Parts: sequence; structure tokens; C-alpha cells
Amino acid sequence: MQRIIHLLFFVILSFGAFAQKKSKKDYLVTIKTNFGEMHAILYDEAPKHKENFIKLIEQKFYDGLLFHRVINEFMIQGGDPESRNSPKDAPLGNGGSDIQRIKYEFNSKNIHKKGALAAARDGNPEKASSACQFYIVEGKKISNEELMLIQNRNKMNYSDEQKTIYSNLGGYPSLDNNYTTFGEIIDGFDVLDTITMQPKNKLNRPDNDIKMEITVKKLKKKSITKKYKFAFN
Repeated sequence: MQRIIHLLFFVILSFGAFAQKKSKKDYLVTIKTNFGEMHAILYDEAPKHKENFIKLIEQKFYDGLLFHRVINEFMIQGGDPESRNSPKDAPLGNGGSDIQRIKYEFNSKNIHKKGALAAARDGNPEKASSACQFYIVEGKKISNEELMLIQNRNKMNYSDEQKTIYSNLGGYPSLDNNYTTFGEIIDGFDVLDTITMQPKNKLNRPDNDIKMEITVKKLKKKSITKKYKFAFN
């Protein structure tokens, strides 16, 4: 019995060491658009979304798709497979519904601050995400008074740091605890701002197509931190 306990303890230690070694690297996502590039990291707290997004990127699923919905002080949305080579007047946003949804994985640590990368969804009660459509939050600065109202309504408990983020950087807290955030852009905020300001029709589709090309690369976290000034938790 004692030998079994020692063996189990060794296995646990070995697994811990492996996990620690593995965590020294992470994925850097590059989103190329007509207006420049944005770079993003993906959250470990949303493992199913992270895995799915990487898989689709590696399959080149997103290349040539559009940011088909842009709203100033809100977000830019894309990833509808029907947007590839779509006629200018075609309504978009329903594509990908035939792909199995992803289970809701919102974590209160990862709020809808400006730059948050999140999964779109329909009105299903489980809050399950679209397997392919995503949005990037632009939002606006939120006062503490307004945030407290949202906090109570959405059953959140914002930390002082999160309150400061919403008041100084901005975002869209109304979506917290309703949609899964699975990453964030760490540079290219000017590209995000430019896209939200593009002329559009009544369905919020830009008059001129904004295409995307997304790639992903595994890098040392230290390299990402050094280049983009992003601090991993």
C-alpha cells in the first residue's frame, strides 16, 4: 500500500512538472485585415473555445471571411462562413448554425473589456456559443454608477481592477455572464477603432468588404510579453 502511495505521489509530481513546462509557451493569433493587423492571446479558462478557434485557424477556415457587422462603441463581428464571396446586399450572421455549438465557458476573470475576443451566439438558454462566429469588443468607458447597475443585473462581482479597466479603457459589461470571452487582442487597437467607424448599411454591414486572414503560432510567453508588453497571469 505504501509503495502504491509513493508511486501515485511521483505521478502527480511528474504531471505537475510537465504542466509547468508546457505553460512556458502559448499561442499568438494574428488577425490580418484591410486596415492592418491585430494580435491576440487566448484564455486557458475557456479551453473548448480556445481549442476550437485554433483548430479552425489551422484549417484556414477564416481566411477570406468578412467582418460583416460593425457597430461603433460596441464591437466588430465576423466568422460567418456564408460571408466568403457574399453579394454586397446579402444579409449575414446566420452561417455556421449547422456546426455543433460550444458549451458556455464564461469566467468572471475575463470581462468584456475593450479588445476582448468573444463568441457570438443565438438566444439559446444554455448560452452555448457559435462554433465559428466571434466578435471583438470596442465598447466605451463606463462609470462606476452604471457598472454597479450592470453588476447587480448580471450577477457579477467586479474587482477594483476590473472597475478601473471599464472606467479607463472601456468595454461592454452588459455582455458579462452572458457570452463567453475566450481571448483578447494585445495590440492593433487602432485597427479595431478604424473598422468600427467604416460606413455601413442598415444591417451594420460595411459598405466595403473587410476581409480577414487569421494565423496562429506557438511562442514563448516571454517573447510575447517582451514584444507586446502583455503580462500573462
